[in-house]
Formats: sequence, C-alpha cells, structure tokens
Amino acid sequence: MDPQLGSANQFKETWKHTLLLSFQILGVIYGQLSTAPLYVFGTMNAEDIKSEETVYELFSCIFWTINIISLLKYAFIVLRADDNGEGGTFALYSLLCRHAKVGLLPNDTSANEVMHYETGSPFKIKVESRTRRAIEKYKSSHYLMLFLALFGSCMTIGVGVLTPALSVYSVSSGVQRSMSDMAHLFSSSPRKKQEAISNAFEKYVPVPTASAILVCLFTLQHYGTHKIGFIFAPIIVIWLIFIGGGGLEVTRQHRFVCSRIRGNVCRSRSFHKEIDQDYICMLDLSSPCFMLCRPAAYISKNLHVADFNHLSESIPHRIRHWFIALSLLASVVGSQATITATFSIINQCLALGCFPRVKVIHTSDKIHGQVYIPDINWLLMVLSLAVTIGFHNIMRIGSATGLAVISGMLVTTCLMSLVIALYWEKNFFESVCCLIFFGSIEVMYISACMLNFHKGAWYLVVLLALSLTVMLSWHYGTKKKLEFDLQNKVSAEWLTDISPGLGVTRVPGIGFIYTDIVTGIPAFFSHFITNLPAFHQVLIFVSFKSLPMPYVPASRRYLIGRVGPKYLKIYRCVVRYGYCDPIRDTDNFEEQIISSIGEFITMEENEFESMNSSEGRMVVVGKPPADGSALIPLNETNSDEESVGLVSNIETQLAPMVGDALESGLGPVMRKKVRFMLPANSPKMRASVKDELQELIDARESGTAYFLGQVHLAVRDGSDVLKRLLIMTYAFCDKNCREPPVALNIPHAALVEVGMVCCI
Repeated sequence: MDPQLGSANQFKETWKHTLLLSFQILGVIYGQLSTAPLYVFGTMNAEDIKSEETVYELFSCIFWTINIISLLKYAFIVLRADDNGEGGTFALYSLLCRHAKVGLLPNDTSANEVMHYETGSPFKIKVESRTRRAIEKYKSSHYLMLFLALFGSCMTIGVGVLTPALSVYSVSSGVQRSMSDMAHLFSSSPRKKQEAISNAFEKYVPVPTASAILVCLFTLQHYGTHKIGFIFAPIIVIWLIFIGGGGLEVTRQHRFVCSRIRGNVCRSRSFHKEIDQDYICMLDLSSPCFMLCRPAAYISKNLHVADFNHLSESIPHRIRHWFIALSLLASVVGSQATITATFSIINQCLALGCFPRVKVIHTSDKIHGQVYIPDINWLLMVLSLAVTIGFHNIMRIGSATGLAVISGMLVTTCLMSLVIALYWEKNFFESVCCLIFFGSIEVMYISACMLNFHKGAWYLVVLLALSLTVMLSWHYGTKKKLEFDLQNKVSAEWLTDISPGLGVTRVPGIGFIYTDIVTGIPAFFSHFITNLPAFHQVLIFVSFKSLPMPYVPASRRYLIGRVGPKYLKIYRCVVRYGYCDPIRDTDNFEEQIISSIGEFITMEENEFESMNSSEGRMVVVGKPPADGSALIPLNETNSDEESVGLVSNIETQLAPMVGDALESGLGPVMRKKVRFMLPANSPKMRASVKDELQELIDARESGTAYFLGQVHLAVRDGSDVLKRLLIMTYAFCDKNCREPPVALNIPHAALVEVGMVCCI
C-alpha cells in the first residue's frame, strides 16, 4: 500500500470516528446540560421568589456557577488530568497511585516488583518532592485518598439514582398541568368541579407517568451507549433548536428584561472591567444560561401566575402541548449521562477491587469504556422509582440531587489539588490555591444544601451510607484475603520436598490454578496436595492483576515465568489489565495463556539463556518470535489435511485416576476449542525447546482442569463491632454475587474448588 494513501485513509477514518463520537455525545452528555431548564427553577421554593431582583440574582448565580465551575475548573483544569481518556474520581485516584506511593489497593502490597519490572513501565515513580515525601510518609493520608475516591464514586451513583427521577418527574408535572388545561378548555362543568378534576390530575398523573417513563428508560440500557447515543442525539438536536429559538423569541419580546439580566450578571463580577457585549452574546449562545433566559425573563414579569417557576408556563399556549411531548423525550435523554457515568464508575471500582463482583457487558468492540451492568441497571431503576413514588415532590428530589452533585464536585477539587502537586509537580502554593478557590465556592453550596437536609437530602445520606459500607467492606475483605494468602503461601521447594513422602502422582493434562498471589504456591493448593496427593503434568498458576490505569496493551498484558526447576513443568502467568479492559470475559483466554507460555519457552531458550528460574523472575510476552518458532493455533474447522495429520482427532481421553477421590473433579474434561501444533519447519528450534513445547501440546490434548480457592472470612471472638460489620457485609456480598470470581466460562465439570477458613 502507498504510505501516503494509507495515511490519508487513516486521517479520513479518524475524522469519521470523531464525528460519530461527537454525534453520540449530543445524546449522552449534552442531554443532561440542555435539559437543566426543565427543573432548575422548578426546584426552587416559589415563596422565596418575591421580586424581579431576586430572579436576576438567581440567574446571575447560575450563570457564574456554570462559568466558574464547569468552564474554568472542569474544561480548563480537570480535563487536562484525564487518565488516558478516562475521567472521574477513580481516574484521578489512579493517577495518584501510579505517580506516588499512596495506593492501598490489594495489588499495591503484593505485586509491586512484578508490576514495576519493565523498563519504561507506566508505574515509574517520579523524582520525590517535599510534598510527595510528606504525603507518602503518613499512612493516614493514603486512607483519606481512598476514602475520597470511594466517596466521590458513591456521589456519582447517587446522582445516577436521583437525576432520572428529578428530570422525569419535573416533566410529568408539566403533563399534569397540560391535561388540566385541556380539561378546562373542553369542559363546561362548574368551577368547583373543574378544580376537583385538576386536583385529581395533580394527584394521580405525575407519579404514574414518571414511573412508566423511568421503566422504559432503564429497559433501553441493554442496547448500549453506542446505539442509545444515536437514538437520543436527534432528540437533543431538535430540543436545542426548539428551546434556543424560544429563547430568542423571549429575548425579542422582553428585550429590556433580558438587558437587565445581562447587566446584573456583569455587576455581579468581583472586579470592575468593561465587558464586550459580543462576548456576552457568545456566552449566551454557548452556555445553558441562554436557555435559562426564557424562564428568567418570564418569571420576572409573571410572579403572580400560578406555577410561574415551571418552564412549561413560559411556553405559548398554542404550542405548549407539543413542548410537553418533546420535553418528555428530552428528559429521558437528559438522564442518560448520569446512568452512563454510574456504569463507568462502578466498572472502575470493580476492576480495582472496591466493589462486589457484577457482570459487566462491553457494548462496543471498537470504543473502549462503553459498558452496561445489568444488575446495577435494575438496582438504579428500583431506587429511582422509590424516590419518585416516595417523595413525589420536585423540591425534595432536587435537594438530594443538589447535595450529590456538589459533593462530587468538592471531592474532585480535593483530588485535583493533589494531582497538581504530585502528578504535575507544581509547587505547593498552586495546589493550595486551587483547593481554596474552588473548594470555598463548593463548600458554600454544600452548606446551603444542608439547610434542606430534612426536605429530602437525607435520602442521599442513607444511600451514601449503604453504598460506602458495601465498597469499604469489599475492599477490606479483599485485602484480608490477600494478606491470608501471602502469610500462608509455600515455596516451590516445599512441593519438591514433600512429593516423595506423600507419593504425589502426576496426572496427564493441564491444571490452571487461579490465585491472587504472584510468588510462591497458594495455601489452598498446598492444602489440596496434602489431602489428595496428585496434580497434572503441566501446572499454570494464573493471577489477574488490576493496574490503576484504563488500558493495558496486549503486547504488555502477559507476564510468564517458571515456578521451580524446569523438569516440574510448572509455570506462572500474571494477566495485567486496566480498569476499563474486558480481559476477564474473553472466550479464548485459555488459548492466549498457552500461546504465551509457548512463546516464553522459545524466548527463554533463544534470548534469555542466562536467566535463572528464581521465583518472581518473569518475562513480558506478546510478540511472537520473528523466526516463527512459536506454537501455531489450529482451528477445529481447519480442512488442511497436513495440519490435521499432525495432531490426533479430538476425543474425550480421561487420564487414569489416582484413587477414587480424583474421579470427583481432578480428571481433565475436554472442550472443543482451538488446538495447537508445532511449526513444520523451524531449524533454529532446539531439541529441548521442541520437546517441552510438544509436552505442552500433549498436555492440552489430554484435557484441562481448573482449580479455584475459596477463602471464607470469619470473625474472631471479641472483635469490635466495626470489624464484624465489615466482615458480615463482605460475606453477604460474596455469597450473593451473581458473577463468579473468575468469569472465564469455566465448565462446572472441570472446576475444582478448594475451601479454607480465615479468622481475623
């Protein structure tokens, strides 16, 4: 291919990809921003809006909050600290874990040497500064950072519960008022009867309507962000045109009022400077405040009208019903951003060991990070319905939503100030200035939200307590399990020393042993060998290690090494993945490990002849040797007679069992999957390498068994109440998780689970 032509095609594809993503963003992200006018003024107490000046002050507050927080803080500062395209509190926390020794996640205490082994590793710690040394010195600061990350994640989940209820219920109230107007228009009944009809509509219409819309919204989530974005984007485009055009119309009708609003905005600046009117107009066109100009102008002149603080009241009667229908669709779209963010943040927590196991479905094979979590989706739906039915009041729901949003912003400010000091390596003064400037504004908003604690914000605190307890319990239990494994692991020498005394027998086949430790032999496997003295002719210890980064390239994903001498045929494979990688649910995972081991055997003999087999010495694999001396995967449907002749036909060949006890699960079970063969012509391959590769192929042909350890946590007598609560919560979540510890589609007949009890 012509290089210039290839570059042109790549450029064209990149722009096409960017335009498609931009179109999707309209239906996912900007839907929430553009639908804010539906409930911003509606969540305010109408009795507090007594004069035109109050309206101008409220509008000014909204205007400068959006510009200072959204534009200055997020667009100019926070977005520069993205973690390879990923955002959120956990993305900021992962930056701190990678660039400073502040991590408390399980892999930070057990696998540092393995994770930092490569030259140019993304975990390379920068030169220590005074600020970094001070923070790394005190362990309490590490716990505080983890708490902030979990707290911010809980706030994101809270927003995902409350925002759909808020936006949908606010529009449902507009449906009720529209139906009341229609009833009054076509009814000739007495005034009292019309009022009774209006009261009936107010009582029975909003909640059922909002509930039905919420059920439809969460039912659509299984289609994924990619499809939902394309479905919702046209709705938002029409909505923006409609409400933007309406804003221009209101500006024309109430030119003097809009001028006063702009003037009040200018006067609210803390410094005196002449402002270019073109700049003000530009901000109006590019900011949601442009859409808020309609209700602001309407409210200031209609304080005597009933429900004057609702957006639908500012719409002309002749198109109000069309507006209600469009706002129903827009409110659904506006809730999508928070639901998507909830899925993303839970996926990050799950990968970093801070959330119970749930099934994660990656809805796009081209765009990373687009996930759908069924269990969380239905839980969000139930909680949103509970809020809608329980509160059935927009002001109460708005109080809780406001507290959730501003609390998440404050957490972002705190973590961002640490990123400035530890990751960007700016001076301490700049970090403190960022914290004080933005933090002071957000603290004022939080104090205002706490005044409405009894009006609905208490629900968020309850939700926070439940979700934070689950996250902390899961992190605590995971960490204690890992500590138990580290304290009770045995060395490879133990296996060679004890084998003659126990009469250990090697069974044909491959045994995959899944463990959380990356050195030594896990306690559950030594417990198994002691009671059933047999294991397979090839053993592979597999460890999944989550790294505090979004994605790990395939070329750096697998670390392969040996456990003990070569003749034992025991290998170790560490699978590294980011918090957005779908590595745990790949169907061809077993083939990838076997191919990686075959590559390791070849590399060890050809390129690393001097490397010893000491425990922990591992090699990154991912690029097949240039001479073609690696294992060749052979698909079952391959019709090449020569290739098929090199390996026997697939048959179920159970190896001789060692005693009746082995018949229950140790015997290998065949699965029709990709098979392997040695390359036909590989003159550079040594006889020892060829023999070891052939033994690996033969073991694979004999069958595969999977060993999984189950460590059950128990509380010692006399433990404090907090520890009991954490362990009981962890045990409950672990027992009721719908997703297995290793989500690799392992057949039940080939799975051997070994249980142990850990008292803490």
